[in-house]
Amino acid sequence: MLPSPLFVDIRSGAVDDLSRLLTERHISADGTVLVAVGASQGEDIWQRIQPSLPHADVFTVHGASLATAGDLQSALGARGYDAVVAIGGGRTLDVAKYAASRAAVPMVAVATNLAHDGLCSPVASLEHPAGKGSFGVAMPLAVVVDLDYVRAAPEELVRAGIGDAVSNLSAIEDWLLAQRERGEPVDGLAIALARTAAESLVHRSDTIADEDFLVALAEALLLSGMAMSVAGTSRPCSGACHEIIHAVDQLFPGVSNHGELAGIGALFATFLRGDTTRFEQISSCLARHALPRTPLDVGLSAEQFIEAVLFAPSTRPDRYTILEHLALDDEQTSARVQDFLARIG
Repeated sequence: MLPSPLFVDIRSGAVDDLSRLLTERHISADGTVLVAVGASQGEDIWQRIQPSLPHADVFTVHGASLATAGDLQSALGARGYDAVVAIGGGRTLDVAKYAASRAAVPMVAVATNLAHDGLCSPVASLEHPAGKGSFGVAMPLAVVVDLDYVRAAPEELVRAGIGDAVSNLSAIEDWLLAQRERGEPVDGLAIALARTAAESLVHRSDTIADEDFLVALAEALLLSGMAMSVAGTSRPCSGACHEIIHAVDQLFPGVSNHGELAGIGALFATFLRGDTTRFEQISSCLARHALPRTPLDVGLSAEQFIEAVLFAPSTRPDRYTILEHLALDDEQTSARVQDFLARIG
């Protein structure tokens, strides 16, 4: 069986048909849903759709934390809601996915940006007192991407999704490496979905200014989420690239964003593998979309990036990637980072 959203709508003006989606897809007959919105753009959309959902209530999401998700879960239990409709960016969607899973109600994701592949992934990234963790959740029942709101989002949040999708190419190689070296089982369908998502973007010559590209980016992020759901793990989309993200998040919180760091991590991991062809493809793609390619581009010094690379394997102790395979010491890591920076120039 292939787990996937029952309904996907990617186009301009998609939000205007939200109430019809709930009815026609038998999610809610009269719109008795709890609408979880982000603190900025999500509230604007709520004001727009509220007249068509007279039986709905609203919950404002302040921060992507376990505590906030718990508050939303409690709100879902206060009334017999048919579903939760999450409107906003990745943080809002992650909070809603977690709360909906724990409350055992369906969730509809309405994405207002394309910053990463959390649109329909079975994973929620949430903060807690000890740091930040990834939690298994149910996929959204339906996904809506309104390109009008995507275009209105900050450009860096739209471009960032490119880095996250393209990083699949590195994650797949790490998974195949684990298969060769440790006999770890891989899922061919999950790899096909993840690879298709990345390949659909890496060679395109158009940009986020073009609607066709935005549709392709949204579809790539959806496919990535489905790949993780099929695999039952984030493996097809998360390897050394994401170990580096988690290390940077822990050591230097607030630096850049998930998608940009994914692109840098994937490029560095590909450099470590010595795959010149793929390195040039990823590097050209990131440069074409004005995405950072080195830690220096996001305000990290070479020394800080070396520290993050050395710390990265500890963020996923059960995962085998090119970092664990090479097992570089401090001196070797420093040399490879310097070579990487020199290679990009």
